[in-house]
Amino acid sequence: HKVRAGNNLLLQRGAQLASNLNIGNNVMIGPYVAFVGGEHKFEGIDGESMRFSGVQEYKLTTIEDDAWIGYGSIILAGVTIGKGAIVAAGSTVTKDVPSYAIVANDYAKVIKIREH
Repeated sequence: HKVRAGNNLLLQRGAQLASNLNIGNNVMIGPYVAFVGGEHKFEGIDGESMRFSGVQEYKLTTIEDDAWIGYGSIILAGVTIGKGAIVAAGSTVTKDVPSYAIVANDYAKVIKIREH
């Protein structure tokens, strides 16, 4: 895995960095956040067990400047979390999060956009 982090990263205990990551400046990552990398290959049912089929290439996950990812969130591979966005504790992020959005719940639904 390749991880690139900007300045002033706050990375709390238990975070799992199992992905290719590009992390911006002043990002806060709460405890037990999981960055999930490649997906297991599962094509075909006549060959080897899925358990031994390997994983696909790791997609790049991007966390832009000043984002905050709350406790226990799961961030799937290949998404971008925009500048100043907040991912509420326990959220599962499966698609890009717009800049300054606050997302929550199992499918990281936008619940609010931060304003100046």
